Amino acid sequence: MSMFNKLFGKPKQESNALATLDKLNETLEMLEKKENVLLKKAATEVEKAKDYTRAKNKRAAIQCLKRKRLYEQQIEQLGNFQLRIHDQMILLEGAKATTETVDALRTGAAAMKAMQKATNIDDVDKTMDEINEQTENMKQIQEALSNPIGAAADFDEDELEAELEELEGAELEEQLLQPATTAPVAPIPVPAGRQTARPAPQKRTAEEDELAALQAEMAL
Repeated sequence: MSMFNKLFGKPKQESNALATLDKLNETLEMLEKKENVLLKKAATEVEKAKDYTRAKNKRAAIQCLKRKRLYEQQIEQLGNFQLRIHDQMILLEGAKATTETVDALRTGAAAMKAMQKATNIDDVDKTMDEINEQTENMKQIQEALSNPIGAAADFDEDELEAELEELEGAELEEQLLQPATTAPVAPIPVPAGRQTARPAPQKRTAEEDELAALQAEMAL
């Protein structure tokens, strides 16, 4: 038997602890009921003692007070019992919480151990090596696909670059030899508000025509 089982017990013992807590609760309720009954009896004896005192029956009043003292002693004893039961319940509840905590930790440790066993470090290294190998193979495949094949593979890159430079030089020389041309000047648009309005020709009357004809004859 392990130390944990010795200290905190097994699941069966845990169920026994729960049953014990239930029994303690029942006992506590029973003691509280008895205490309430005794309190009522003590209060009744006090009232009787008052009545006997008013009736000048001193002996009977003293007997009532004695019974009241006995009830009070029992009440005090019941209070001590309840206190012990409360103390025992607190201890059992603490032990139960400790047992549940240890059980949870034990379960977590077992789960962690199983996970570590399922993910062995050697398996992880092997998986990473396979991933790196596949990545390198894919790079080689992509490089092979990007290389030219057929007639294009025989072209000399240096010759192609030299030919391109000759074309660029010829194009530049042609641009320098072309005569400069003057671009036609675009008419400046005049805003509609600033255009000079031409006067519309006015029609001459018949009298004005006759006066003009007379002036022409006099000029001759």
